[in-house]
Amino acid sequence: MKVLLADDHDLVRDALKAYLESEKDIVVTTVPNLSSACEAARKTLFDVVLLDYSMPGMNGLEGLDKAIEAGDGRPVAIMSGTASKAVAQEALAAGAAGFLPKTMGAKSLVNAVRFIVAGETYVPVDFMNAAEIERAHPIASELSGRELEVLERLCRGLANKEIARELFLQEVTIKLHVKTLCRKLNARNRTQAALIAKDAGLF
Repeated sequence: MKVLLADDHDLVRDALKAYLESEKDIVVTTVPNLSSACEAARKTLFDVVLLDYSMPGMNGLEGLDKAIEAGDGRPVAIMSGTASKAVAQEALAAGAAGFLPKTMGAKSLVNAVRFIVAGETYVPVDFMNAAEIERAHPIASELSGRELEVLERLCRGLANKEIARELFLQEVTIKLHVKTLCRKLNARNRTQAALIAKDAGLF
């Protein structure tokens, strides 16, 4: 089984590669960004392509379409350690063969990859249940998927510049999202917005 793994963090990439190659029948090719992933996918027919949601070139889910096209329709799954449940659902709706949280254990990751290669769509059951809870939350229901992504990063204490880098957006766009979040959450500032989200159990 040939797997293409694209992630811009060396340690994460190496760890995931080691997890997968602990299985004798899995061979993993690694690349650090979307352009390299697309180039590799055009040259080799991989059984599955795993894309980090936040790596350079992805531009949200635009990179998913490019990777699917480059791989001639072969399964492409999104991986993330930070993306919101809303993003996971959007990825599946956009044609992703699966959504793999980076918090998955080694065995679960291997099983997920095998499931996808078998032609199924994979998302952890507990992850989807949490997604339903999030959608049902009165605060979450008022926010867009992108606003939830920004809010989650505010809760992690990231500055606008850092959030912009993770989401591949302009810093001015993040400032607008933060302003909108403060208005929707009736918060005086970004710190209070994060506190409201945490107190509500959103993140």
